[in-house]
Amino acid sequence: MLDRQYLPQATAPAAETGHWLRPLHCWPRQTLASLRKHDAVIRVLIAAVRGSAPREAGACMLLAGDTLYGTVGGGNLEWQALHAAREMRRGVTDARVQKLILGIELGQCCGGVVEIWLERWTGADRPLLERLVTEQQTGKPLWLRSTLRGERIETRSIVAAPSLARVTLHRDRDSAELLERLDDARQPLWLYGAGHVGQALVRVLAELPLQVTWIDARPGVFPAGLPDSVTPRATAPMAVQHEAPPGAAHIVMTHDHALDYALVLALLQGGDARYLGLIGSASKAARFRSRLRRDGIDEARLARLICPIGVPGIDSKWPGAIAVSVAAQLMQTLSTPSDPSASPAPQPIESSCNTDHCHICKTKQS
Repeated sequence: MLDRQYLPQATAPAAETGHWLRPLHCWPRQTLASLRKHDAVIRVLIAAVRGSAPREAGACMLLAGDTLYGTVGGGNLEWQALHAAREMRRGVTDARVQKLILGIELGQCCGGVVEIWLERWTGADRPLLERLVTEQQTGKPLWLRSTLRGERIETRSIVAAPSLARVTLHRDRDSAELLERLDDARQPLWLYGAGHVGQALVRVLAELPLQVTWIDARPGVFPAGLPDSVTPRATAPMAVQHEAPPGAAHIVMTHDHALDYALVLALLQGGDARYLGLIGSASKAARFRSRLRRDGIDEARLARLICPIGVPGIDSKWPGAIAVSVAAQLMQTLSTPSDPSASPAPQPIESSCNTDHCHICKTKQS
């Protein structure tokens, strides 16, 4: 929701150029990296939301020098938050809480009320940030408690806490306490295959709240400069697929149909995939399902396999178009409860192989 007065003006000098806005997947890691170049980094956190707002509680952005990472929703809300962050960068304040009424004060049609927590991180905080990054990598629940008195941070500490909301803010006239869950809430996704569609898909997935493990054994297929949210693994997919955490999403699009089948069979036998998508035509889907039944996969598990993948209505075969379609279907699935029955079941496709000898079914067609 961008307000017109904050849109770039057509009369801006032609020499001025913008830049790609930078996503923020792990703010402690990015803060730590930014402190290598800057004396201070300002973090803006959506600490509480009442009513409708552009982003949820827990969303945050970082201001490091003139570089911005992440977003708190754009529009006038982000403009005001960024202005407050720049003011804090120029001053000596440790932290403060600011309430913004989106409709009355900011003219945004969301109409809700947002409380933002602004805080300064400096080189003195590096030991805590390093510990946060290390603890996040364990995957265990991690909570950070920050106490504020006036505009000074009294304490920041890692604490054990029950499973409450990801962010809880308590404040009175002169003090405030922020309890924030920091373990990684992103959905793990394992992508098998780094061909044209795989690369196009990774470019889309990198902007989504996902932890992507990208697997391909072929040498030299992974591009340089991958974002932090993508971990490439140059190894045989069948050697590592069992390492995926329970509830991970899986997308199979290797260069080899036999490898595709072996992966799908193993993942269905495992039975704990949150999403299992296989690239291919309706004919490939029918062949795979036929053979999977013969290999002992029951109908309940077979219904977990999504092939062809992607939302309906996109017919283009361009890799980028396929990537958008698959990413949209994936996000639809992840927006539903993680009950197996909640995943979209493909429409049954029943047809026989139309070749003299099917290398998928391994049977001679009569």
